[in-house]
Amino acid sequence: MAWGLFSFRRFLAVVNKEFIQMRRDRMTFAMMVGIPLLQLILFGYAINSDPRHLPTAVLSADNSAFSRAIVAAMQTSRYYTITRHAASRDEVRELLDRGKVQFVLTIPQNFGADILRGEKPVLLLEADATDPTAVGGPVGALREIVNRAVNTELDRAFPYVVRGADPVDVRVHADYNPEAVTQYNIVPGLLGVILTMTLTMITALAITRESERGTMENLLATPVRPLEVMLGKIVPYILVGYIQMTLIIVAAKLLFQVPMQGSVVLVFVLSLIFIAANLSVGVTLSTLARNQLQAVQMSVFFFLPSMLLSGFMFPFRGMPDWAQAVGAILPLTHYLRLVRGVLLKGNGLVLALDNLWPIALFWLVVIVIGVKRYRKTLD
Repeated sequence: MAWGLFSFRRFLAVVNKEFIQMRRDRMTFAMMVGIPLLQLILFGYAINSDPRHLPTAVLSADNSAFSRAIVAAMQTSRYYTITRHAASRDEVRELLDRGKVQFVLTIPQNFGADILRGEKPVLLLEADATDPTAVGGPVGALREIVNRAVNTELDRAFPYVVRGADPVDVRVHADYNPEAVTQYNIVPGLLGVILTMTLTMITALAITRESERGTMENLLATPVRPLEVMLGKIVPYILVGYIQMTLIIVAAKLLFQVPMQGSVVLVFVLSLIFIAANLSVGVTLSTLARNQLQAVQMSVFFFLPSMLLSGFMFPFRGMPDWAQAVGAILPLTHYLRLVRGVLLKGNGLVLALDNLWPIALFWLVVIVIGVKRYRKTLD
């Protein structure tokens, strides 16, 4: 049946054709279903902007009932989890520089005796504020936690002691980002996010485009080995990655005034492995994709969890354990810690190696998978 220039029969034929193509292109259909499900799971279960159970170290020179009550109250609040009892200031600095703890609570000598004398002793909390979002809630709740714990202990054992409204002077030092400027955290992180998104997609598209045009067949006919092809495809785009890095770092310094405490040269040197890892992912995805559309879809499927589970958009320690385990596999997670550690904390090569070796391991695994997949394409 047709009305004027529109034929309902021809319309149904086109619709039927599209369903047939959709059924044949299983990869695209899987991505259409998989990406929304992935977003739903990540945003619904993994993302939490109010992190709890943040690792905290205690450096205490006092063993009074008040000190024990404060530590216990911090644990009960669920904002803090005491993971270390530091023995010195040097250990405290190392824990914060390496990112092993989010907070360090320092209790001075004679803390309990000073409370009983009404002298209002100072309690110091040092926070790793490279990510201001992660520390806002716990820092805001600390004063109430401490005063309630001290007052409860006074009511229980020392009701005769005269006290003020706040028996303890709680001071917070926000290390590495004292003004809680979000740009200091976001802009260095953009290094990893932009490199992950662009380099993975560029290499996946470039190689898939060659396959569609038939030029890849000429390369396969040569005696070039699979590893040589993969590395040859990666090397030219390393320059692209460094150009992107230069633009971002210059903008971070000139436009956003991001303080760079460490060596920019060290960031450039260590970024080579991260750039190569992302390019290797793109090459490996290209061996799976049949066309450029699938290459883009696979790149998004890799980039989306990398961005959401790396700690770039949301606090890493606010996610559940399973999400942190997945995030720990992704190279972007470790690269963000590396870059922020060098630029904001002034970390050197030794401390940076903590986050460099997981990226190198990921690169090695992806290279092995890519070479094996490439060999299959030779058959």
